[in-house]
Amino acid sequence: MKNIKNSNKPSFFKKIFIKISRKLGYEIIDQNNFEIVTSNKRIDGHLSTLGQTSINLPLGEVKITRKVKALDVIIRTCASVNMLTQNKSRLFEKEKIEYTIRTIRSLLNSSKDPDLKQLKINFKVIDHNSTNENLAAIEKVFTEFSEEYSLVNLDVSKFINKIEKTNQRGESVTDNQISNMANIHQSLLEAKKCEDLIYFVEDDYIHKKESLKEMIFTYERLAAQINNEIIICPTDYPYLYAKSEMTQNFLGQNYHWRKVNETLCTFLTSKKMIEKYWDKYVSMCNKEHAPFEKPLHDIYEKELCLSPIPSLALHFTNVNSIFGLSPNVNWKEVWDQNES
Repeated sequence: MKNIKNSNKPSFFKKIFIKISRKLGYEIIDQNNFEIVTSNKRIDGHLSTLGQTSINLPLGEVKITRKVKALDVIIRTCASVNMLTQNKSRLFEKEKIEYTIRTIRSLLNSSKDPDLKQLKINFKVIDHNSTNENLAAIEKVFTEFSEEYSLVNLDVSKFINKIEKTNQRGESVTDNQISNMANIHQSLLEAKKCEDLIYFVEDDYIHKKESLKEMIFTYERLAAQINNEIIICPTDYPYLYAKSEMTQNFLGQNYHWRKVNETLCTFLTSKKMIEKYWDKYVSMCNKEHAPFEKPLHDIYEKELCLSPIPSLALHFTNVNSIFGLSPNVNWKEVWDQNES
């Protein structure tokens, strides 16, 4: 039997064709070698370029018309409160500060992705009532990653007179909920100072390594496609499967995303969106609605909010909580990857 030699060296005419195609803005795929020969990239590699193009095979290229200029990550911490509205222990049954530290560590890990190196990422911690020891532990994590951050010590007294003391259910608003509402209000005020995208994060969401990259590249891709700002929730909550409802599916960078009508208070959006719905966002800080996030849900009736399948971040509550651990994700692996 005759052996056929397969040469990987391009012929003279092939080289000319590649050069012409590159100048005309076309990409050529060599499916035999699993390569895009015009850009010297593997088909199964990262093909998109931040602020320029989003490429997903076999669907092709989306020109980015909505470039992300900067990302501000605002982390709301309160290491002294274990669970805001539940008495049950969290998965792994650790002290609250352990979840806070792993949340921050996971975000810092995610921010170091080389494909995000051109993006300006700022970190801010808004803390309420954590001990000096816990604040030192938070600072130690940022130092370990050689990352600067700013710390705001929450002054609840600035907001307490704006908060209705009876909630929508006719019950007295707890002190823990009052501090939570004040912290959200402070984070919204901080968002007004930001340049572009803001990621509001609670301190019990541990993220996968690819989380921020997927969220940013997906934001650019989908905002360009629909020509509008969007909201991104990083978590595939189990309660989203509790009822059957119509949805829409979208293709992000490497994940599938679906339209959702509800989230909790960890989400990413733009400064433009915050300014557009300022009164609605602030209403969540002045009155405890039923559910608490009702003002957010009202916004999602008018604007596109997306959640990934599977989850990019895990909400570490009690294992039985419908608002907690996302399905079809290795929770233990994500937990272990962000150990001190």
